[in-house]
Amino acid sequence: MNIKTVTVLGANGTMGRNVSAIFASFGQAKVYMMCRNMKKSEEAVKLAFHSIRAESIKDNLIPVTYDDLQKCISESDLIFESLSEDLSVKKEMYQNLKKYLKKEAIIATGTSGLSIKKLSQSFGVKSNDFFGIHMFNPPYNLPLCELIVHDDSQRLKADRIKEYLSNKLKRTVVEVKDSPSFLGNRIGFFFINQAMIMAERYKDQGGIDYIDSILGNFTGRNMSPLVTSDFVGLDVHKSIVDYIYENTEDSFNEYFKAPEYLNRLVDEGMLGRKVNNGLYHKDRDRNDIYVYDIKSNEYRIKNNYQFYFANKMIKNILIGDYNRAIDILLSDESLEAIICKTMLLQYIVYSLKISMEVSTDIRSCDDAMATGFSWIPPIALISLLGGKKRVRELSKKYLDDNFNDILEDRLLFDSIPEYSNYDFRPFLKARY
Repeated sequence: MNIKTVTVLGANGTMGRNVSAIFASFGQAKVYMMCRNMKKSEEAVKLAFHSIRAESIKDNLIPVTYDDLQKCISESDLIFESLSEDLSVKKEMYQNLKKYLKKEAIIATGTSGLSIKKLSQSFGVKSNDFFGIHMFNPPYNLPLCELIVHDDSQRLKADRIKEYLSNKLKRTVVEVKDSPSFLGNRIGFFFINQAMIMAERYKDQGGIDYIDSILGNFTGRNMSPLVTSDFVGLDVHKSIVDYIYENTEDSFNEYFKAPEYLNRLVDEGMLGRKVNNGLYHKDRDRNDIYVYDIKSNEYRIKNNYQFYFANKMIKNILIGDYNRAIDILLSDESLEAIICKTMLLQYIVYSLKISMEVSTDIRSCDDAMATGFSWIPPIALISLLGGKKRVRELSKKYLDDNFNDILEDRLLFDSIPEYSNYDFRPFLKARY
């Protein structure tokens, strides 16, 4: 696939400008960065260049406004829409641009979860040229790209796009079905929202920082789950889980229900790190970290929790004794260790279930979490815990029937690879 010219709609957004940089650098394409006014567009070009820091892309990034829609669309081999997550906003834009499309042009949306089929209907006969291309932010550091195909007749074009994304843009491409929030966010926010629910359940023990300490870096992620939610934005978190909750009907639906304190924080504009008020707050003068206390509805100094199992795991990870570290977790029956084991096992089982349902390969869950979230991949975690038979035994001990029924499915269980394509060791961080 020869993509020489790209138009990015909504290029002033964080994802829009960062994706523009990917097309311009790896793809070596001329990229029209389209915004509402020239000031926003010129600023977007500067930020896109800054995200890559490659002199070669400067001339490839061209600031334009929607007044240039006809010229840019008629020249473009690929149009990438990165507008707000609003079905009506996107469809209105599609009605404006579709009359200018080149015959062979590919249209893509960067939506993180809206129905590709519903969006494609705006294009009529060109609907088969419409795909979901969902990259993760920042795309320079997180190479995951979900390719969403909404119709069997797209097969040939989908294969060509997949080759372009893989070979030219250097993405880790996972093909997924047109399912709510696709694969990466479906798994990631299952885990994050469950951590948020657990924080409410254990608010008497400390709540947010208590759960984050139980699921810290030593469990296989760069950020603990509730720090991640604060970083992404509580409004974004709520938008994703609300959409999944409203558009799925399986037995795991309740895991995506936003807890009341999340709704309250979002309503009050306490959206996380971007406004320095959310689950956490940093006093920049004193360099103190405060945490939102669910019980009192106020901020307090973040606690430095000390759990025996966590400290022992970190000490062993520091010296590279990963087997000893996981043995410590599995043998500890304290409340905190049980919460940790339960959450990790739920993560594994749900990941396998959704990967089987949504993607074309059960290994896709590993690609999604390793390259889209920088989390320990589920199949790699199975290896760390002692293999899939051991995981089934642990699940019977710590998980309810919803999860155990999945592992009792012979087709799914037999399809779990014995080994992951990823090494679990780089994901386990020895940080106190």
